[in-house]
Order: sequence, then structure tokens, then C-alpha cells
Amino acid sequence: MTTEDRRAEGVAAIIPAKDEQDRIAATVEATKAIPGVDLVVVVDDGSTDRTTATATEAGAVVVGHPRNRGKAAAMETGATALAAIEAREAGRTVPRALLFLDADLESTAGNAGPLIGPVLAGEADMTIGVLPAQRTDGGGRGLVVDLSRNGIERATGWTATQPLSGQRCLTRAAFEAALPLAEGFGVETGLTIDLLRAGFRVVEVDVEFHHRVTGTDLKAQLHRGKQYAHVMRALVTRGIRPSAPARFRRV
Repeated sequence: MTTEDRRAEGVAAIIPAKDEQDRIAATVEATKAIPGVDLVVVVDDGSTDRTTATATEAGAVVVGHPRNRGKAAAMETGATALAAIEAREAGRTVPRALLFLDADLESTAGNAGPLIGPVLAGEADMTIGVLPAQRTDGGGRGLVVDLSRNGIERATGWTATQPLSGQRCLTRAAFEAALPLAEGFGVETGLTIDLLRAGFRVVEVDVEFHHRVTGTDLKAQLHRGKQYAHVMRALVTRGIRPSAPARFRRV
């Protein structure tokens, strides 16, 4: 694939969201102010609150799923919606780059500029945001991070700093090369492996993003369990079978 095939013109932000009515407006408004971003698409992934209405009022194009289908499906739906929009735009021959952001970034979403520059300049096919230390309630997700990082390294030889970071910018060619995306929360792990194996250039970039505080309650623990299962599935389907973490091994 030539550099010309990989180029992008302009940027569209795609924001998967599930029950984010309290944060989505600030995230959309900050994203709209990013230089180069001229379109914000929010994918309401089966919300039961006012996420759709709030995002629309904030100026986003909103598409959605009647029921929750997971992050990977939301990303694919957003990219499909963007392609349909671009098909109706007179004079557009080069697709926009895709900027994926989480819905809970609020005002810090406006700091995404460093992710965009290398992609538009043709220096990277995908950038991955490396976030500063986040505020937490001590729940952590070190097992999932280690599983993803070690799996990516075994699959490609590349060591990711934050393998689960969902804050990414990539060309349309790179995104389409990774379809279908790995299921659910395995999407970032699968995306990284698939693009590196296909010869695309992946670059990590420090970005000042901040998520909401994570918890330690049963709901949070179940969420991390689902993340672990999804990442494991992404690795296994790509021929990688990581050993179980030490604390889970039988003795």
C-alpha cells in the first residue's frame, strides 16, 4: 500500500457512548473545538438515559443501537455512518481520518490534537494516546493490561505502553484493514495486532486525557472480568495463547 493510499483529509471524531448523559455534552463540545475536527459522530450503544438527546443538543451527529452491542460494534457503526455522510459530500475524494474518543473524557477531550498530527502528516497510520496517571478508587485493571501488553508483544514484537487505550486516530485504510474488529473490549488489542502484522505504522503519543474515577464495587469487578475475557478471546483468535497470570495458576 502506498503513502498516497493511506492519506487522510480532515478528521471526524467517533465517540461510542452508553448511558453517558452527564458527560457526553462536555465531551462533544470539547471535541468540536479540536483543530481539524469538522464532524463529531456519537454512537449511542443502547443507552437507557438521555445520551442521544444530550449529544444531539451539543452538536453531534448521533446514530445508535436499540440494544447494547459493545464497543467494537459501536466503532464499526460510527465508521459506517461517517462513510455514508462522506458519500453525500460534494467534492470529497479522500476520506477523513478517524479519531476515536471515549465518552467520559469531558473537557479533556479537547487535548486530542497530538493524536491527529502524525496521521494527517502521513507519519503514522494509527496513533495511540498514552494517558497520565488517572485518579482511581484502587480498583485497577493490571491483569487486563498485562494480558493485552504481553499478548501484543508475543504477536508482533512491539511493546505497548497503554495497550487498552481507546483514544486513537487512524486512517480509513488502516481501520478497514482491521475489519471485522475484535469483539467488545478486545477491540484495542486486536486492532493493534492486526495493523502491526499488516505493516501499518503505529505510534504512541502522550496526551492529557482524564477519565472518570473507577470503582471497586461488584459492578466494576464484573466489568473487568468481561474485559479480561474479551482481550483473551482477541488474542486466542489471533493465534496467541498467553499463560494464566501467576495468581490464577493452580499449585
